[in-house]
Amino acid sequence: MKGQADAPRDRGGLVGIIFFILGLGTLLPWNFFMTASMYFQGRLNTTEWSDGEVVVRKEYYFNNWMTLLSQLPLLLFTLLNSILYQRISEAVRIAGSFVAILFFFVFTAILVKVDMGMDRFFSVTMATIWFINSFGAVVQGSLFGLVGQMPPKYSGFFMSGQGLAGTFAALAMIFAIASEADSETAALGYFITPCIGTLVTLLSYVLLPRLVSGTTFPRMLCSLTRGTRKPWSSLETNMVLAVEPTKQATVTLDEGRAEPKKASVMEVFKKIWVMAFCVTFVFTVTLSVFPAVAADVRTYSPEGTWERYFLSVCCFLVFNVNDWLGRTVTTWVHWPRKDSVVFPVLVGCRVVFVPLIMLCNVQIRVLLPVYFPHDAAFAVIMALFAFSSGYFVCLSMTYAPQMVAAKDAETAGALMTFFLALGLSCGAALSFALRVLV
Repeated sequence: MKGQADAPRDRGGLVGIIFFILGLGTLLPWNFFMTASMYFQGRLNTTEWSDGEVVVRKEYYFNNWMTLLSQLPLLLFTLLNSILYQRISEAVRIAGSFVAILFFFVFTAILVKVDMGMDRFFSVTMATIWFINSFGAVVQGSLFGLVGQMPPKYSGFFMSGQGLAGTFAALAMIFAIASEADSETAALGYFITPCIGTLVTLLSYVLLPRLVSGTTFPRMLCSLTRGTRKPWSSLETNMVLAVEPTKQATVTLDEGRAEPKKASVMEVFKKIWVMAFCVTFVFTVTLSVFPAVAADVRTYSPEGTWERYFLSVCCFLVFNVNDWLGRTVTTWVHWPRKDSVVFPVLVGCRVVFVPLIMLCNVQIRVLLPVYFPHDAAFAVIMALFAFSSGYFVCLSMTYAPQMVAAKDAETAGALMTFFLALGLSCGAALSFALRVLV
């Protein structure tokens, strides 16, 4: 009975809501730039009519460069964050990065009203994408480290928020189109949305210690840290001591205990290499055609208003909803098992989606014919493509820490984050070749 009375509770679900918002905020930059590909391609008008035919004046390969310059910073700054986390405080890394992201979103919104040449606009946009995703990588790595010290359900809240970031961006684009405002005003309203979202995320992080003051969540942090003897982050320490000053002696005592010797990085990698391969391969396949190829698919029926909504609905909304569903299903379904050879085989089979999407109604195309011209076929392919991506990524990230001793779970998580970023970067680089082949 005493154990039940002392069971940690998150009254009102405040902490869970905060971590959901933080997860949502970490992927807003990538999703809002990706979903706005039609706006950017409109400003980079690379085609013109000549003798009744469409002539390409200059191809910027915007989607390819956007994907690459979004994912390379994730890989580089994930490594950098692993070095800086001991030298720069958590509050500076997270809050400071959110302030920088907010600045660049405001800059992007202002840029909507600035008239400039296509080459200059392309260069400025690519630089903005690089910097905004660099700060996003620092935020994501720092928050993964924080949420990794919480009970598993808070990781679920965080991942769910990340999964819904794309859906949030797709719905924002649909509402901008439905407003029937001119393209410039619609784009301005669209980019103001992530400004507000980033500001709310920043305030959520800053207010987190105060919001938990009326809950028993600090006790949960105490019991968790005593059980794993992990270093305390500044946020966790402030949350506990601000609410329960009597815990200070306990914290000090626990910090003085000797930690069990952890396995080396190579020893941990030998145990989780299959899951590392799986998460890398899944994202390599996904980013190789989405959005670089998928965002260039056009509706089979261009007449009427459906053409304006087609890409936002059949590509981005369908992908993000099903990716989130795939992640969510893993809460109840864990098949195949982590030690099953079927798992990597099924992950490898996802490569079939690459030719399937390339054979949809991608425009402009040079080499390949169109085998799946109908909008419904593209939507079904995208749904299966996205669901399998979210499902196998989430299972891989969940299985890896379970394959090592509890003391090495943090190392396993850090390794999986690196291979996740590696898969994103490999897929982004591969997208250039696949787009040329269409």
